[in-house]
Amino acid sequence: MPLLLLLASPALAGLKRTYPYGPGEKFTYEIYWTVVYAGQATLEIMPDTEIQGVPARHFHAEARTSDFIDSFYKVRDTIDSWTDMAVDRTLRFEQRQREGDYEKDTLLSFDWQGMTLENRGIQGFKNTLDLPGDVLDSLSVLFHFRTHGLFQDRVISGLVTDGRKIVPGSGRVVGRETIETPFGDLDCFRVEPDTRDIGGVFKKSDDARIEMWFTADERRIPVRIRSQVAVGHFSLELVDVRGVPGFGQGGK
Repeated sequence: MPLLLLLASPALAGLKRTYPYGPGEKFTYEIYWTVVYAGQATLEIMPDTEIQGVPARHFHAEARTSDFIDSFYKVRDTIDSWTDMAVDRTLRFEQRQREGDYEKDTLLSFDWQGMTLENRGIQGFKNTLDLPGDVLDSLSVLFHFRTHGLFQDRVISGLVTDGRKIVPGSGRVVGRETIETPFGDLDCFRVEPDTRDIGGVFKKSDDARIEMWFTADERRIPVRIRSQVAVGHFSLELVDVRGVPGFGQGGK
């Protein structure tokens, strides 16, 4: 049950990037499997810190299934990502997956001086990869994406990794829609990533389709995330916003 399914990358030439978020921002989503309430997920920006003496941003995500889903497939997943302050490259990535009987821990350490990535798991060292340039992980790409202004047909592309391989991907703005939310109707851009080369990263089926909706303003808040798979679709619907001035707790 992936939390975040989007690709992003460096800004197009001539378009200024902005950073419409900061520590204390927290989004809460209800997870649905087709129409069945399946649990809750959160995206949160933690206080800035340092990784090996380098100033770093810290992003955190969690997903957990509801009591009903727990009875046959309990999920307790957490992800932490630390990036440089520009949110262009990952410095460290930690993922803890507890999904039914499946358990997996992943630790990715990025050595940007040596241009290598070390991948470790529960059993210890797995592999290393050479870094060809700026690379992000599956969580930080979402926050990188939000640093870019959006408009119809804009394409943002770059590199993403799960520790086993580094692959290119892109996201395209394919439409503009009004989304009904607890905060009222929100004007949103709909984004579809091209995931043809990243099956090993996100473990998607051949006919899967991923879509995301961001507010069509300078905040670019992720309002909805939807993944179409063979057994239906999973969706994350925004239900609470904290740490965004003028938005959340009933405001827009």
